Amino acid sequence: MNRKRAIIVDDEHLARKALKMILDGFKEIEIVGECSDGFEAVKAVKEKKPDLVFLDIQMPKLDGFDVLELLGKDAPFIVFVTAYDEYALQAFEAHALDYLLKPVKPERMAKTLDRVKERFPGKSRQPVDKLLQQHRLKEVPHKRILVRDRGNIYIIPTEDIIYIEAQDDYVCIYTANKSSLKNDTLANLEKMLDPQKFYRIHRSYILNIDYLNTIEPYTKDSRIAILINGKTLPVSRSGYSRLVKLL
Repeated sequence: MNRKRAIIVDDEHLARKALKMILDGFKEIEIVGECSDGFEAVKAVKEKKPDLVFLDIQMPKLDGFDVLELLGKDAPFIVFVTAYDEYALQAFEAHALDYLLKPVKPERMAKTLDRVKERFPGKSRQPVDKLLQQHRLKEVPHKRILVRDRGNIYIIPTEDIIYIEAQDDYVCIYTANKSSLKNDTLANLEKMLDPQKFYRIHRSYILNIDYLNTIEPYTKDSRIAILINGKTLPVSRSGYSRLVKLL
């Protein structure tokens, strides 16, 4: 295996130090960066473009799953480093993802790097999407939405979201102060949000009903939602049916 550039991500200094000491014993790995939180990790991956990231799962503010979501298609090869229990580890096994269980042992690291060596020649993307989807559904309803925009990371509390609009391969999330583009789909976000508050009123819109003022006829067969800020959104027949049941 050619020498691979790697980044270590862990919020605990001693854990990063211990992992680095183990990796120093493997000449095929070159440590090019260490990160103490998820924000640093997303930035470091973009700047240093490592081949491999040793990613801690349990971190404050942004955990390992948040980092994966924000990296998206830019994610390099990931080795998860975790103190998860046996049930959670089954998820990694089920999706054939590489992981190290804390405290990391040199012999276990050797096995993991052997697996990495087998996978690298193909340079195919790891099957992390299903793991992320599984994690998303486990955490429903989400209290926040993560957005990566031009190198910046924004954490948007869901209670601040007025509505969400589909825009090609992105969604645009509107709050009172700004709008933010996120590389995602309305269908995915709909599964993440509180179904008692967020309603798909149209194929292109999800509305937070806390910001709904009235629904009025627009044409003979269509209606519009008028929000408390004066903004109007189209309401489809199926969307109107869902709102009628609620209201």
